[in-house]
Amino acid sequence: MSASLPPTASPETPARPGANAIARTVLREAGIGLALLAMIVFFAAVAPSFTTHENISNILTQITINLILATGMTFAILIGGIDLSVGAVMALCAVVAGTVLKLDFLSDPEAISLGILASLVVGMICGGLNGFISSFWGVPAFIVTLGMLNVARGAALEVTNARTIYDFPDSFNAFGTASILGLPVIFVLALVLLGIGWVVLTRTVFGRMIYAIGNNEEAVRLSGHRPFTTKVLAFTVTGLCVGIAAIVYMTRLTIANPILGIGFELNAIAAVIIGGTSLSGGRGSLVGTLLGAAIIGVLANGLILMGVTDFVRQIVTGLVIILAVILDSYRARLSARGSI
Repeated sequence: MSASLPPTASPETPARPGANAIARTVLREAGIGLALLAMIVFFAAVAPSFTTHENISNILTQITINLILATGMTFAILIGGIDLSVGAVMALCAVVAGTVLKLDFLSDPEAISLGILASLVVGMICGGLNGFISSFWGVPAFIVTLGMLNVARGAALEVTNARTIYDFPDSFNAFGTASILGLPVIFVLALVLLGIGWVVLTRTVFGRMIYAIGNNEEAVRLSGHRPFTTKVLAFTVTGLCVGIAAIVYMTRLTIANPILGIGFELNAIAAVIIGGTSLSGGRGSLVGTLLGAAIIGVLANGLILMGVTDFVRQIVTGLVIILAVILDSYRARLSARGSI
């Protein structure tokens, strides 16, 4: 938060990251990648079934939803915000889409198209409202999104009367179990989404504005830009990813449940933090988020194969998150001293 805009920044266009910043990012992601590799080698040694094609496919499927949510969460955290409502909003997106899918007067293709559109729109509206309220009134994002969490969860329960929606068209459900070149289609979708997000963050003015706001919002304002619009759009992107995750969840489990997504926001935040994105904003990348989501998925799967109980897995995962936050704090202090 203490860093200022590079001297080359102009009022028209925020500057691209310098060579030193890129080098630090590469080194950080290389370290996370080595940690992931060490984890894979360890679990492969203690649990032979870990490296089977079936298990690897299971891991990729299991991390898909978290990866999509974490992709959107990266945008929110890079501007110095956070979104605690993604799990509840995901439930609202799912039940709205599920309700549309069950409309009798629509053909299957029409119901599927409108159901997907409804999920994306609901997610974007909720995300946009989070960004608008937080930015317009200067309310901390965690308070706004905590309120949205309750609003979305209550709305999901009200829409469904607390009941589960199921029996969707077969062509819709088939998407969740389809594969391409041996990879789950939903995982490939998550990679494509992450790739688009990477291009947006690294190759567009909007992406550079997100990093600049996370580094020093006041400097961005003094340079003639309007952080308000960028912040609202960043949260809207988060909501869009939530809407996509809701559809993927529905195709995979073939249901829409008003209580789904509980705790999903913590997993998404954990993936972003473990991936090296700073909670104070301005530093991080979607490549790191991918590695962070993979670490969480590999850790959970490997511990299950070792016969570790769910309670112990939660403890281990929590300790990993705490370690990642400590490392982030340590990096921030070194950066403030100019050591890195």
